[in-house]
Amino acid sequence: MTPTLLAGFLLFAFVSSITPGPNNLMMMASGVTFGVKRTAPHMAGVCLGFGLMTLAVGLGVAGVFRAAPWLYIVLRWGAAAYILLLAWRMAKATGVGSAVTTGEPMSFLGAMGFQWINPKAWVMALGAVTTYARPDRLLSDVALIAALFVLINIPCSLAWTSSGAAIKRFLKQGRTLRVFNIAMALLLAASLYPLLTEPLGGPAAPPKGVILGTPRTVG
Repeated sequence: MTPTLLAGFLLFAFVSSITPGPNNLMMMASGVTFGVKRTAPHMAGVCLGFGLMTLAVGLGVAGVFRAAPWLYIVLRWGAAAYILLLAWRMAKATGVGSAVTTGEPMSFLGAMGFQWINPKAWVMALGAVTTYARPDRLLSDVALIAALFVLINIPCSLAWTSSGAAIKRFLKQGRTLRVFNIAMALLLAASLYPLLTEPLGGPAAPPKGVILGTPRTVG
């Protein structure tokens, strides 16, 4: 990857990783409920899981959507329904972080699996591979992109989880907690914006020699 492409990707990766999305909001809620130490497997699953997902997308999984567009539609709306369900449960929750937990923090494997139904993760992976991986050096560039995503996601995940743990003492049963849960629910629902703005027909066919996807940034 050239220095110019690398600099552009690092900025893309940091901005897209640090901004609100299902992963970050769920880690923040887990930080509120369980603290940083108990949320560590969740954070590790997000970081490694997204890196592996990006690697898989770059090496051909995204091409499945070209062969069977209906799979993209099922994933798209299934993911949207699941995220909206989490948002609804969060808005109605009476305990700190109880909407996105079941008495235990999300497991390492659970967090890895969640990446495959996370709409923001798909937009990030497809956008990064399509924009920054060179067709003539696809394998090395995709591997580098995936590895850098893992490294950048570590401090971003820690920041969101730590922020949840830090504000826990300010959340009391009552009005403050209610406002917090509703605000988190609205942010979680808003994180679907990248998915909902994609064309209904699924990702467009790429130019010759380019992996599937449409370059875009995540705000």
